[in-house]
Formats: sequence, structure tokens, C-alpha cells
Amino acid sequence: MLVEEIMSESVITLNPTNSIEEALELLNKHKIRHIPVVSENNQVIGILSDRDIRDAAPSILEETHNQQILLHEISSIMTTPVITVHPLDFIEDIATIFYEHEIACVPVTKNNQLIGMVTEKDLLYRLIQLTGIHEQSSQIEVKVPNKVGILPHVTKVISDRNTNISSVFIYPYQDSYHEKIIVLRIQTMNPMPLIDELKQHGYEVIWPNIPGLSK
Repeated sequence: MLVEEIMSESVITLNPTNSIEEALELLNKHKIRHIPVVSENNQVIGILSDRDIRDAAPSILEETHNQQILLHEISSIMTTPVITVHPLDFIEDIATIFYEHEIACVPVTKNNQLIGMVTEKDLLYRLIQLTGIHEQSSQIEVKVPNKVGILPHVTKVISDRNTNISSVFIYPYQDSYHEKIIVLRIQTMNPMPLIDELKQHGYEVIWPNIPGLSK
């Protein structure tokens, strides 16, 4: 899945000469946490977060002292340079950026022009959709050897029982190169007959681990 499929195209921006007070008003009015700062030709030159403003703004206990800080330009507190992504990047790239740089938002640029934004919330929502968890379904986790052709063998057992698969994820078993976990979300509320059949075909079902099922 590409960035352009999940990004928000309607982006609120500020210029570097806007005041901290103006930025605070926008954050509160639109209930957002980040605002990109752009130049006159719409190039991203910085980004401002609610945390940046909290760190710079005077305490609410100080009614008059340091209130002039709010009149300072946001260029004095914005983060720069800014990590950006391209609309044709994969959403996995964004997840890696969020994790490695400990950020929760990235502007999307094309030809050095701002065209959208992706937040941590956007990414998490789409990942939830990809898992199929919003549908009535059950999850099965099968431990299998890491070899060519194993996935179609497992899914054939499911299709032979006329059961639809909502999503499939595969990850290493305990960081092992030799074994994998296949996570299947299937469109049935009673997975027990299917679990039993997978075990009869020699597969190790590690979730759900229901006592009494044949092994």
C-alpha cells in the first residue's frame, strides 16, 4: 500500500513568520498535533508540534510574566530540517521512520512541494483495516517450516472447507530463520473444525490453543 492512499491532502500550514500564539490557536481550533511550516512557494522548511509550543509557552500560572513569548515567530521553535516522504513510498517505510526517529507525523512532498500529511493515527487505522479485525472473524496462528510452497498448502486446507480468508500475515518464529508463524484471519466465528483439520494435516496451531482438540 502506498503513502498516497492514506495521506490527508487537506493540510493546514503556517509561514515561519507566524507567531507562536497563532500556531497555538490553529492547533486548538482544528484539534491537530502538528503543523508543517512552508515557504512562499509551498516548500516544507520546518514542522511545529503541540509539544514544541508547550515547551516554549509560559506556564498558565504566569498571568503576565513572559507572555511576550507567544508573540515570537514560530521559526524560533520549529523543528528543521524535516523528514518527508513521497506519495509513492510504501506505508512500511513510514512505519520505519516513525519507529527509528520517534516521530508521529511526516509531510508528503512531490517535486519539493507539500501535497499531504501522514500521521501515526492514519497509519494505525489503515493497519487495523488490513488485518480484517473490523469484520466478524477468527484468528488462527500456525507454526510452519520456512520453505517454499508452505503458504498455499495451509490456505488450501482452509479453502477446501469453503472458508474465506480476510487477511494473512507472516513473521519469524522467535527470530528463527527456519520457522515461521502464519497468522490467518478467517471469516468464521467457529474455527474449531478448521483447527482440528489443520492439526490432522500435521500443522502446529499455536493459537488458539484450545484443550481437547485432536493433535
